[in-house]
Order: sequence, then structure tokens, then C-alpha cells
Amino acid sequence: MSITEASVQTSQLSTHYLDSGGDGQPVIFVHGNASSGEFFRETLRRLPARLRGLAPDLRGYGKSEAKPVDATRGLDEFAADLHSFIEKLDLAAAGKKVYLAGWSLGGGVVMRYATQHPELVAGLILLAPMSPYGFGGTRGISGDPCTADFAGSGGGGASPEFVGRLRKKDRSSDSPQSPRNVMNSFYFKPPFRLTPEAEEAAVTSLLEMQLGADNYPGDSEASQHWPGIAPGKRGINNALSPKYCNLSAFAAVQPQPKVLWIRGADDQIVSDTSLFDLGFLGQLGAVPAWPGATTFPPQPMVSQMRAVLDAYRQAGGQYQELVFSDCGHSPHLEKADAFHEALEGFVQS
Repeated sequence: MSITEASVQTSQLSTHYLDSGGDGQPVIFVHGNASSGEFFRETLRRLPARLRGLAPDLRGYGKSEAKPVDATRGLDEFAADLHSFIEKLDLAAAGKKVYLAGWSLGGGVVMRYATQHPELVAGLILLAPMSPYGFGGTRGISGDPCTADFAGSGGGGASPEFVGRLRKKDRSSDSPQSPRNVMNSFYFKPPFRLTPEAEEAAVTSLLEMQLGADNYPGDSEASQHWPGIAPGKRGINNALSPKYCNLSAFAAVQPQPKVLWIRGADDQIVSDTSLFDLGFLGQLGAVPAWPGATTFPPQPMVSQMRAVLDAYRQAGGQYQELVFSDCGHSPHLEKADAFHEALEGFVQS
């Protein structure tokens, strides 16, 4: 299937997207942090003709307009951008509904969208989705903050070397913190690699990401609590902070779109033992002066998502959880055959 690229001016911003074309059932794929719609190119290429796949770049990513992110709105700006995209392309008109597939950060965006516009959503495919309580600084399945100022989350938690290498447009493999190596080490479970052509396109899309206080990673504030950083008010990593991001209202949404949750058993990014969570890194001794599990335990990201979806089921909704073995953070790429079988069965049902 031939994939086209286009940009459209919505009421929110200029949005670049990939499109498999046709007039089939729309399935919109929403990418994660430090990525773009490019990571869905092969996914769109493999879709059957009865499905129309679209993969927009979120604001500040890929080739979409680099508008600032007001972190105090949580994921609302991204959900509004998605809604304006759906409206502009007339994807949910005349009683139609769309399927939304959200990967990592994108999983949070589509959950937020479905909370606001449930009547437009036929179903959600959550691909290794972020915790419903944001990223970092929470404890237990109810997402209670470890500290009053949500220390340990937000823009200050990003690796300075990774950000610096993004800024330098580094395409090398000479450091564990190079964008290429971070992708190959953490987005996927080694030794999985994309094809050489797809890898170069993915690295290019990483380097297109808008950097700075208004986008990635955002600003930060000092904290008197371990590890000494608290979320600021600007940029994507602060929008992901539990100070501003809480998706638990999804459990009570009406009407209730069906949900398919797919994750890799060996995910190192979204996990109850995430190597990107300062609480878990502190437990490992990688971040000094960790105050202990009583004060700042690792965030149980997967357990938090399951608790919200269990509450959704108890309220009458339906969800299915699929765990792909020998798979990291990108089930749609690492286990493409199994993913497509699950996706097409979910939509067909």
C-alpha cells in the first residue's frame, strides 16, 4: 500500500500526517514522546484496504508546527489538536466513529480524547500506554503523589546528554545517550532493529523534534524533596507530570468505547520497574541519596493502568489486555504480525 504525506491547517495548528488513503474505517495512530508519525509508516503500509490509517505528528514533533505546550493543561492541548485534525479531515462526520491507536504518550492522548469525545470513538488501541497518572513521582495503584510538589517528575528529569545530542543533530552510535542508541536500546528489546532505511527515517524524525522550555523537555523547578527537581509549567515532560496529568476519569466515561491494551513483556520505559523512573533508578543506586521505598517507591505504571481499566470494566466497559513476550516498548514494530492480527480482529469485532 502506498503511503502519502500531507500537511493540513486545522483550527489549532499545521499538522503533518501520513495517510494510507482510501475511504475505509479510519484508524488514527498517535505516536509517543520523542518520536513521530514516522514510527507508524510500516504499520499503515500493512493495513487492509477496508481500513484507512492516518498518523499525525503531534505539536512540536516531526514536521508539525512547533507550537508551545502549556503543561498546566496536561494532555488537553494534544487532545484538542487531535480533535481539530479529525474535524478538518471530516473523519467522524455523519454518525461515523474513529478508532484511535495511541502509543506511549499517545496512549494518554487518546484516553484523554475519548474522555472528552466518547461519542466519536468506536474503540481505543493502547500500545504500551503511559500510566494514567503521568510519568514519575507517584505511588500505589491510585497514583498518590510521593511529595506535595510532585518531585521527581517533569522536565528536569530528562537526560542532559540526550537533549544535547538531539540539539547537535547527532546521528552517531558513539554513546549510549545518542538518539540512535536510546531508540535501539529502549524503544525496542535488543537485538531487534528496524530495517536500515526505516532506522534512518526514524532517527531523522527524532532529530526534527522541537527542543526547549516550551516543548521537549520543558522547564523545571527546584524542590526541597528528593531528587531535587519538580515540574515546571511549560513543555511536554511537564504535561506528563502527575501534577497536571490524571486520566483516571476515563473509568467513568459514557458511552464506553471498547479497549484493546497491548504491551511488551520486556518494556523498559513503561513498566512497574521502568529505567526512566527516578524512583526505580534510585532503588537501583543510579540516582544518589534515594530516600527509600517508603518515601519514594518506583512508580507502578502498568498496575496503575490496569486498576483504571478494571474500574472501567466494573462500570460496564470492556477491555482486553494482550502481553507480547520477548517484546519491548514498540509492539506494533517488534511483533508486527501479532499486532496486525489483534488490531484487525479488534476493529472487525
